[in-house]
Amino acid sequence: MSGHSKWATIKRQKGANDAKRGQLFTKLAREIALAAREGADPNFNFKLRLVIDKARAANMPKENIERAIKRGAGIGDDGTALEEMTYEGYGPHGVALLMQAVTDNRNRTVSEIRRTLTRGGGSLGEAGSVGWLFDAKGYITIPANGINQDKVFELALDAGAEDVQFGEELVEIYTQPADLQIVRQAFQDARYPIETAEVTMVPKTVISLAPAETLQVMNLIETLEDMDDVSKVYSNLDISDEALAQLN
Repeated sequence: MSGHSKWATIKRQKGANDAKRGQLFTKLAREIALAAREGADPNFNFKLRLVIDKARAANMPKENIERAIKRGAGIGDDGTALEEMTYEGYGPHGVALLMQAVTDNRNRTVSEIRRTLTRGGGSLGEAGSVGWLFDAKGYITIPANGINQDKVFELALDAGAEDVQFGEELVEIYTQPADLQIVRQAFQDARYPIETAEVTMVPKTVISLAPAETLQVMNLIETLEDMDDVSKVYSNLDISDEALAQLN
């Protein structure tokens, strides 16, 4: 899981920029609506609770959250059906890409993703072409500042976590997806500020490229993430310190 923290740091910074543009709220509203289809009460719908927590952390207005829940639950005038889709493909230099989207028009979404990949030097793959390169993991982050690493490590393992990674800005805790709620609750009960709690896709192996090639792939990933329908993009690209410095 080495290198995942660099992606987490980049996405943390990007999330702040997205919030300024208002784009993050649009994506979060779709995720909330989709999760609310399984039940509008976050006390009984863990997936919805996670997305609401993420929306609140991004300072999404309460009325926006409530409107999205009603949309997903079929309450109100907006009855547009939303679907969660996963697309697989390749970026430049053979980097594997796993793209998750929430859409009300799958033909439009796949067309836009294919066009974006082609323009960026990549290609859309068949279902199953790269999915086997990733494992689903529960993923929790807390700020690294001022924490006692031994206590965090002990708490995580006692709660059932698989691994803990300590970075300069973030502590990353990995679990089996089924254990995410239990580990998250343990850190909440211990009064740790949780920044992220979600199911993520972690690459089994990574590809290392030269800095210029790394930035080319990262630019394509950013373009994909800027699409309204795309909620998350995962890759097996390893970001070197040199490439990260150039990006910053």
